[in-house]
Amino acid sequence: MKLTYVLTALGLAIATPLPALAATINAVMYKNPQCSCCEAYAAYLEENGFKVDSKPVNNLSEISSDAGVPADLEGCHTIMVDGYVVDGLVPVEIVKKLLTERPAITGITLAGMPAGAPGMGGEKTETWTVYAFTKDGKAPTVYATE
Repeated sequence: MKLTYVLTALGLAIATPLPALAATINAVMYKNPQCSCCEAYAAYLEENGFKVDSKPVNNLSEISSDAGVPADLEGCHTIMVDGYVVDGLVPVEIVKKLLTERPAITGITLAGMPAGAPGMGGEKTETWTVYAFTKDGKAPTVYATE
């Protein structure tokens, strides 16, 4: 624990703990080169404690498939973060929940590009369903809704 010393009026030094700084969460985002919402999503993640290395690619569908994302649940980008796959515009609270809970899954996905999602314009008009998936062929399950 780091300590800082506070001088009192009597000239005594009192050791007080400094608040712990949250560690930056490193992530690699694979995205289509022409997708601007992905850049907005990366900025959103960075505002919330992530460092995003954005990699424009022309084979996103192949990368998503290789990562285990079911074809019918692909989003507009695929992120690798701390041993997990995060596909699509998943709200940061749900990503952080994944990284805290550390379930035995490959990753999570918010399919498509729903209006009002982080990185997208518009108003949220429906409940978003974030699915958990694995690479073992089991059907995806609901991980969270928002």
